[in-house]
Formats: sequence, structure tokens, C-alpha cells
Amino acid sequence: MPAIVALPQVVEDLVRQCGDAFPNEPARIHFAEYVTGLIVAEHKTVSGIAREFADAPDQSCLNRFLTESPWDPERLNQQRLEWLQADPTTRYRQDGVIAIDNTLIDHDGKLIEDVGYYWDHAEHRHVIAHDYLFANYVNPSGKHYPLDFRRFRKREQCEDAHPFASHTDLVKDMIDWVVAEDIPGNFTFDSYFTNAPVMNHIQHHDRGYIGDLKFNRVIIVKGQEQTVSAWVQTLRPWCRTKFTVGERTQWYYTTTVRIPKVNHLVRLLVLWSSADAAEPRKVLVTNRVHWEAHHILKVYRRRWTGTEPYHRDGKHHLGMGDCQLRDGLGQTRHMHLVMLVYSALMRQVKHDRALDWAQTRLMTIGESCRAIARETLRKTLAWAVEQAQRGMSLPEIQHQLALA
Repeated sequence: MPAIVALPQVVEDLVRQCGDAFPNEPARIHFAEYVTGLIVAEHKTVSGIAREFADAPDQSCLNRFLTESPWDPERLNQQRLEWLQADPTTRYRQDGVIAIDNTLIDHDGKLIEDVGYYWDHAEHRHVIAHDYLFANYVNPSGKHYPLDFRRFRKREQCEDAHPFASHTDLVKDMIDWVVAEDIPGNFTFDSYFTNAPVMNHIQHHDRGYIGDLKFNRVIIVKGQEQTVSAWVQTLRPWCRTKFTVGERTQWYYTTTVRIPKVNHLVRLLVLWSSADAAEPRKVLVTNRVHWEAHHILKVYRRRWTGTEPYHRDGKHHLGMGDCQLRDGLGQTRHMHLVMLVYSALMRQVKHDRALDWAQTRLMTIGESCRAIARETLRKTLAWAVEQAQRGMSLPEIQHQLALA
């Protein structure tokens, strides 16, 4: 692709919206260059982004922008979230959902701060990675975006200034942050986070939650302790109720029980794929014991919406795992800039009308990135034609566009 000579419209909007989070004009320029690179650069590393521009910034300048420039990523994050409240499709709502999940961000280098060896369940192998925990917000409109994150450090990487915090500790900290920020909505998470400390912590804040319950968890039914799998075997087919959502039909059974170490009653929702299925496909648990099965399932289904698409699109399209800086602050700032770009593109997705720079109605983050790449190419071609009309020779234009 020819070198970039002008910023895409979405980046110009971000500079106007968030530019005051940076201390000076050079920092704002590097901010614009970096977020542009996250969208359109072929290689979304610091050096790869620097090579994309006609007046290419020195790689060390972008490096210092991420590691040394005096700007606060938390302030930038706060401005991002406030900006999203101006749009009804991304604004907080009482019936919104806060999805919590973790994801591994692979890296090549072993010297990057906080990286470690982790087991990747998707690839069935150990990888060198960061382990990030995200809280994501899902508006009932279907639009979703990350709220904040915590980076897990293994015990041997911790010190007095940064004491060890388990995944449960980090999740509880994010829950406290959500409550302190007065972000409404119910929490949802997978079975890894469906444990007594997390469930009790959410109950303490008088918030609702829905979690995925492992079949080997112990529950108390009619005063007797037994595993979920053993209890489910006692449920006869005539106990199951049929219900259909869209084109999908399932069978369910729901009841209220207790779980050891959980200090409140919970409702279980057992789901089968057919009326005579031998094993349930899933068991959900919630502290909202008055909720009906349809409502429990509707809220829980937004967990996938709030986690998997962001992790997938962030990695595939926005360079979430491409930053190779060794510095931990640089990695943190990189992640906040990825979150900002993702949020900006999410505001454009499924817009009622085609935006001028997009020319078509955008439906996915990938489509948005490709539309912005075409926009930058149009601007580059227009610049080349203008320079040719002014008398610049073809070799000079090729040199300026890094095509020589």
C-alpha cells in the first residue's frame, strides 16, 4: 500500500475528542499516527506503523510516545467511556450486561514485562503470553466495547510494590471499579469465575450475576450435598419444559438451591438440547432467584457478545497482540489505544446510514478497517494527482509515497 499522507476521518474525530489527554502537539501527532496504524498498517508493531507514513516518524519517537511521554492512560479511558455515553446505542442502560472474561495475548519475546508461559486451551499448547482480564459492556442494542482490564502477574513476577493478586482478586477489583463508576448492568462470566468469592462479592454490591456452573460443583438440595452432575441424573424427562427462542428449541428445568460457601440462595437453570437428552448441555446459576428461565438465558447469551468478538477482532484487525515493547507501561498504553480504536469503530458499525468515508453501511469491525484503508488510499491518490498537477515528477511522487 502507498504511504499514508492524510489521516482517516475516524482518527481526526478521535484527535478532536481525546487530544487534550496528551501533553503537547507532538504527542497528539504520534497518537494520531499510532491509532491510524492500528487500523490500516500491515504490521502493527511500532516500526511497522512508522513505515506506513509518507513523512515517516522515527521509530524511537513512537516508542517514547508509548513508554515515556507524560500522558495518563486511565484519563484517556475515562474520556473514551464518557464519549460513548453520547450515543444511545452504546450508552449505559439498566438492562445492560457486563461480561467478564480473560484472554491470552501471545508474544514472541520472553523479555517483555509480565509475560509468562500459559496453557492455551484453544491451541492445546503452552505459549508465551500476557494474561488479560477484561470487563466488557453490552448494550441491549447489540453494540459492545471493553470497559477496563487487569493484567495478571505470576507470583514469581511480583514484588512488594506490586503484590501478587489472583484472578479472583483481579475480578473483584474490576467489580469494585464498575460499581464505583456507577455503571449499571448485570454481570456474566464463564465457569472459571463462577466461584464463591466472586459470587459473594457481587451479591454484596446488590448486583445481579449469571455464571456457567461446572458439573462437578457441589450443591445443597433439600439439605443434602451432591454434585451438579449427580443431581441432574435425578431429574426425569417429564420435569423438563420446552421453550423456543427464534429457530432454536431447548428444554429446561429451574430450581432454587444453596451452594457451600455461597452466602445467598441461587437459582439453577439446567438446559438440554432435546426432550430425551441423557446429559444437559449447560447449567447456569444466578443470584436473581425470581428471574424466569427466558430472562436468565437472554442475559447470559450476551456474555459471548461481550467477550469473543472483541478478543477476535482486537487480535485479527487491530494489533492487540502485536506490540513487542518490553516496557509494561508501553504494553498498558498500547492496550488502551486498541480499546479506543475498537470503541470508535463500534460506534460506526450498523449506523443507520452510510458514512461519507465508508460509502457503504458497515456491519463488522473488519469491514470498518477495510473501509478506512480504502479511504486512506483515496486520499493518497488524490494527493499524488494534485502533486503531479503542480509539476512534481513521477520519481519524486514515488519517493514520497515510499514506492521507489
